[in-house]
Amino acid sequence: MMSEFLQSIYLWIKALHVIAVIAWMAGMMYLPRLFIYHLQSERGGEAERYFVTMERRLLRGIINPSMGAVWVLGILMLIANPGTVSTGWFGVKFALVLALSGVHGFYAAARKQFEAGERPRSEKFWRIMNEVPFLMLIVIVFMVILKPV
Repeated sequence: MMSEFLQSIYLWIKALHVIAVIAWMAGMMYLPRLFIYHLQSERGGEAERYFVTMERRLLRGIINPSMGAVWVLGILMLIANPGTVSTGWFGVKFALVLALSGVHGFYAAARKQFEAGERPRSEKFWRIMNEVPFLMLIVIVFMVILKPV
């Protein structure tokens, strides 16, 4: 019964899932950029306090809720269409979504370090980490659209 209902609204769930993914990825690609600016700011200065606030608001207001929505909506789509789980492309996509969730957790921990006045890692590190979510997203999109495996 639940599966039938979810199938009847599947395209709505899918559309909301895509919107949530876009919001999550936008935040995941912007937060490391804020970390770079934070590293460039004067310790204890007004700019550093501003970046702490921006980082916290971005994570709590956009990144966390959108990741939660991605997971909830994704699970609802799987309930509506359980055969997806046994496909190869889904296995690759799921592994990458798990990895992205891990990167999310890593970013959240780094944000707390920045807020505590620490400056974890180098600008070069955060410039590289700024690209990681996008590269993972590219593979995920190809898996979902092309279903190569």
